[in-house]
Amino acid sequence: MLNAFEPRVVLQEVPGEVSLAWLVTGCPQACPGCHSRDSWDPQAGSPLTLNRLQWWLERYRGLLTCVLFFGGEWDRETLLVLLRHVRRQGLKTCLYSGRERVGQGLIAELDYLKTGPWRAELGGLDSRDTNQRLICLSTGESLNHHFWRPL
Repeated sequence: MLNAFEPRVVLQEVPGEVSLAWLVTGCPQACPGCHSRDSWDPQAGSPLTLNRLQWWLERYRGLLTCVLFFGGEWDRETLLVLLRHVRRQGLKTCLYSGRERVGQGLIAELDYLKTGPWRAELGGLDSRDTNQRLICLSTGESLNHHFWRPL
């Protein structure tokens, strides 16, 4: 069972999408400098059940285009159930992972994938030097440039 904090509707994390973003708790990465340290505790938040997910999807029906999970890949089976449910609703899916790679089973249920642990010296997606990559899986295109400021 995954726990998560209350979701937020976000516009910037997945370019061109209106996303319902879930910050999943229990992250084992514990990256130094993480801006979401409160997400490390697996007991934080509330269980992210199908009923809870569906309640939020109904609340924003017609407004969302994507559901984004910040983490959860450490409980692959639970995350797969949630991703498949989202896709049956006709919405796109995105995973922000702190890992360098995730398994093919997860990739098959995703439209977008961000990989790479937070490294303060390299910055996040808004840095041209970052180790993190946000990929549109249908095209293979890196979406990092959407986060960059003009030189």
